[in-house]
Amino acid sequence: MLIYRILSTILFIISLPVYAAVRKIEGKSFGWKEKFGDFDAPDLGDKVIMFHGVSVGEVIALENLIKKTKETFPNYKIVVTTGTKTGQEIAHKKYDNIADFITYFPFDITFCVEKFLNKIKPSVVLIAETELWPTFAAYCHNKNIPLFVINGRISDATFKSYRFLKGFFKELFKNYTEILTQSEEDKNKFIQIGAPESKTQVMKNLKFDVKRISADIEIGKGSNRIIIAGSTHKGEDEIVLTTFTKLKKDFPDIKLLIAPRHLTRLNEVKSLTEKTGLKFGQRSNNDTFENNEIIILDTMGELSKMYQICDFAFIGGSFNKTGGHNPLEAIVYDKPAISGPSIHNFRDIYWILGRSKAGKVVKTPQELTNYMAKLLSDKEFYAQACEDCKTVFASQQGAMEFVIDRLKNIL
Repeated sequence: MLIYRILSTILFIISLPVYAAVRKIEGKSFGWKEKFGDFDAPDLGDKVIMFHGVSVGEVIALENLIKKTKETFPNYKIVVTTGTKTGQEIAHKKYDNIADFITYFPFDITFCVEKFLNKIKPSVVLIAETELWPTFAAYCHNKNIPLFVINGRISDATFKSYRFLKGFFKELFKNYTEILTQSEEDKNKFIQIGAPESKTQVMKNLKFDVKRISADIEIGKGSNRIIIAGSTHKGEDEIVLTTFTKLKKDFPDIKLLIAPRHLTRLNEVKSLTEKTGLKFGQRSNNDTFENNEIIILDTMGELSKMYQICDFAFIGGSFNKTGGHNPLEAIVYDKPAISGPSIHNFRDIYWILGRSKAGKVVKTPQELTNYMAKLLSDKEFYAQACEDCKTVFASQQGAMEFVIDRLKNIL
C-alpha cells in the first residue's frame, strides 16, 4: 500500500496539467477545490457519520438509510460526499435539510485525503457499492476510523479484471471494517478478489427499502386495466401514446395514466395527447377514467401512490439518456415494470428484476408494444410477473436495518 501511495502521488502530480486541461475542455472541471481538500467545513464536532455515493444511482440508494440514521443517531452530524457533479446536485436536492455538510470525495492522493479527514473527522465512513480507494482506506485505518463498504456489488466485467489483482486487494481489504454486499453472489466475488470471509456479509439491497403508500384514489378505474407511464421525458410521450393507441384496438378495456417528469412540458404533452384522437382529461381537474381514455397526471407528489391502481407500468427516462427512474415504485405494489434501454441509474436493480418477470428492459418502441401486449393477453404470464414482484421484494428487504444495527454496535 505504501508503494501504491507513493507512485499514485507522483503519477497524479505529473499527469495533473494534462488531466486538468482535458477535463476543462470536456466541461467537467467541477469540484476540483473540494477534491483537493480545499473547502471550508462547518464545525462538525467529534460525532460525524459520513456517507459516500459516487453518482446519482448511489446517492438515491442511500436516501432512506441517511434519513433513518439521522433519526436513530440525532446527536451525530451527517456528511454526504459524491464524486460527480450530477451526484452532487442530487445530494443537495435530497439532503440539504438532512445532512449537515455536503461536499466532494477527495482525490485518492495522500495530501488530499489527509486534508479532507482532518476537516471532516468522521466517526465512521460508509461507502456505497464499489468505490475502493486505497489511500483513503489506509488513512481511515491509521486513524482508527471504521470503514464500511455498504450495498456492495461487483459487476461481472469488473470482477474479471479485479481477480488478477487479488494480492493488491487482499492488502487493501485489511483496512476495511466490513464489506456488506447486496447478494451472496457479490459476497463470493469480493472474497475471491481478496476480502476476508470473516469481514464479508450479505446485507441485501438498500434500493429495495421502498414503502407502500396507502391512499384511496378516486379515478374511476372500474373494471378497466390501467397502464401508467411514469416520469416520461421529451420524446417518450410520443412512444407511449403511439403504443397505447395501437394496443387500444385489441384491448378496449385499457386506460392510460401518463405522468410527465417535468410539468413545464404539460402543454406539449396535452398537444401530443390530442393528436391521438382519444378523449383525455387532467388529474388537476379531477377528471376520471369513467369518461376518458387517457388521464394526464399534472399534479405534484402523486405518482408514487398512483402505481397501486395500475396493472403494469412503463418507467420513463429510459428511452433517452437520462438513465431511467426507480422501477421499485411500481414493483412494491406487485405491478410489473418496463423500461427502455437507458437504465444506468438503476442497472443493478434491473439485473435483479430481469432474473424474473418482475421487470423488463426493452430496446425499441416496437418491443415495448409487443411486451405490453404479452402482459395484456397472457393471463398466466401476467399473474407470474405480479407474483415475481412479491418474491423479489421479499428476498431483498431488510438492508437498511442491517446497516443501522452495525452502526449501533460501533457508535
